[in-house]
Amino acid sequence: MTDDLARHYVADVLVNLRKQKALAEGALAQVPDDALDHVLDRESNSLSVLVRHIAGNMRSRWTDFFTTDGEKPDRNRDAEFEAAARTRAELLVEWEDGWRRLFDVLESLAPADLTRRVALRGEQMSALEAIDRALVHYSYHVGQIVLLAKHLRRGEWRSLSIPRRRSRADERDAGGALGARAP
Repeated sequence: MTDDLARHYVADVLVNLRKQKALAEGALAQVPDDALDHVLDRESNSLSVLVRHIAGNMRSRWTDFFTTDGEKPDRNRDAEFEAAARTRAELLVEWEDGWRRLFDVLESLAPADLTRRVALRGEQMSALEAIDRALVHYSYHVGQIVLLAKHLRRGEWRSLSIPRRRSRADERDAGGALGARAP
């Protein structure tokens, strides 16, 4: 991989992760505090569980990224999926800490770092592979956050991208750059 391509890859990943973070935050902002722990059924996660899981994963994966396994011994992944009383402010502190750790690592990468080896649960992979895995994982859960928040808001949902039946109008408004607005 050339240095230019490596820098472009990291820059693109950062843009996409920032979009995912903004999507989740836009969805969470629309939900009242008393709905953060709502679950659709026994097998579903609440918004607070999803936030705690993403934050816990980020804390574990991105702390000492190159020098320790991404699954830290002090992480209790199973506990992330259990209901636990947290205020919105407490959840957001965990959330911001996780994202800060992720962005600190990604912003510090040199092109050669993408081929360095890292371990996740004992599995060896390149840093690039670990980054791709994280992007997919976080996007999956952000999609869950958006869907659950939209469900909880029912008819009061404010679209986070292009509202239904507005594609043509938004396309004209954006000068044809439709993809620039949609995450």
